[in-house]
Amino acid sequence: MSNQNPPSTQDQFANKAQAWSARFSEPVSELVKRYTASVNFDKRMARFDIEGSLAHAEMLASVGVISADDRAAIERGMAQILEEIQSDAFTWSLDLEDVHLNIEKRLVELIGDAGKRLHTGRSRNDQVATDIRLWLRNEIDTCVSLLGQLRAALAGLALEHAETIMPGFTHLQVAQPVTFGHHLLAYAEMFGRDAERLADCRKRVNRLPLGAAALAGTSFPIDRERVARTLGFDGVCRNSLDAVSDRDFAIEFCAAAALIMMHVSRLSEELVLWMSPRVGFIDLADRFCTGSSIMPQKKNPDVPELARGKTGRVNGHLIALLTLMKGQPLAYNKDNQEDKEGLFDAADTVRDTLTIFVDMVPGIRVKPDAMRAAALQGFATATDLADYLVKKGLPFRDAHETVAHAVRECETRGCDLADLSVAELQAFHPLVGDDIHQVLTLEGSVAARKHIGGTAPERVREEAQRILADVSGSN
Repeated sequence: MSNQNPPSTQDQFANKAQAWSARFSEPVSELVKRYTASVNFDKRMARFDIEGSLAHAEMLASVGVISADDRAAIERGMAQILEEIQSDAFTWSLDLEDVHLNIEKRLVELIGDAGKRLHTGRSRNDQVATDIRLWLRNEIDTCVSLLGQLRAALAGLALEHAETIMPGFTHLQVAQPVTFGHHLLAYAEMFGRDAERLADCRKRVNRLPLGAAALAGTSFPIDRERVARTLGFDGVCRNSLDAVSDRDFAIEFCAAAALIMMHVSRLSEELVLWMSPRVGFIDLADRFCTGSSIMPQKKNPDVPELARGKTGRVNGHLIALLTLMKGQPLAYNKDNQEDKEGLFDAADTVRDTLTIFVDMVPGIRVKPDAMRAAALQGFATATDLADYLVKKGLPFRDAHETVAHAVRECETRGCDLADLSVAELQAFHPLVGDDIHQVLTLEGSVAARKHIGGTAPERVREEAQRILADVSGSN
């Protein structure tokens, strides 16, 4: 039997790896450990944590806080850790709580005391705030690129269908004829504004919090601007309390993400409607659809349906983040650990959705005959007849009333305005001339709207080319 006394609870606890364990007389319970750990989801920021640490070490060496040898050792150790992570050889430990402590412990194992000096002049509070901003900046750049690709896909399809006539709707009722190309460009405009919002959001994301330490800064002679330049930040957060505690930049991203998904959802809704046999305007490639387990004839538009559903998921993350922050006093609180999973999922959802839509949109098969037939229903050129009478001198309100009577007559007879003879149309107003049927054609209707933003095919082509040039110039 050994004469050695068993280690005390305190001694056992002192051997634990937590950076703060010496302050406590007993270890964290296993339940609390699982409840408070974030490593299972924040390890995705490992590359950015290493990037931030390397910039911090370079700065510490430049101001003389650590030696050049320590910096070289840190760089060597971090290179090995990054390789281990990328090859899935890195061992992640729940005992170490988060991505930061896991990497730090491995660094100390590899290089000894030099690894312990890395945390000089910083806290996990400003470290995690920096990691999130580095990660989110990268996600924003990816999403902006995907939005550009989606706009290009929409513009390319619009060019093909600049003259393909379809009904424009209000209240889901046939309103006026437009072209399918014009309709697609409406979404290209929406996604263009989404890209602008993300670019604007990026400006506020791209501020360096590192150097704020826990909440009050540090007494070491750090050079925050140097770190900002190294990491590609536009500047530094100007208040240490704000730097570590606010997540408004993440909320702003989630708001932009929710708007992107709202636009995707609107497009998805139309794709679902258009693909229905009752409408039959388009067909989607088979790889974006599924069948039924019981009905062999079914071809279901699963991708747009699921994208429509995932919009609610992203909206929920926005509300969750707003709620997370609304009651927090300054400065950092553990609540902020809850910022990551929703933010990560929102970014993943937007990225994956945009990626699949970039692939799906060019393969949309358009059915022009069905679109044209639908445009001939619902008296789509009634406004054109009213405009014609106004150009002849009739006040618009009187012209509106005159055409309403003509539409009512057509409904009774089961015909379209274009089916009425000149004489029959003159019965409603004598200003109608022999040129009236040029106005009442679908082609004449869309061609007449030649102003910027109008439906005329030449305008659609111009706008599509402008979008393609804009996307190409931003790449």
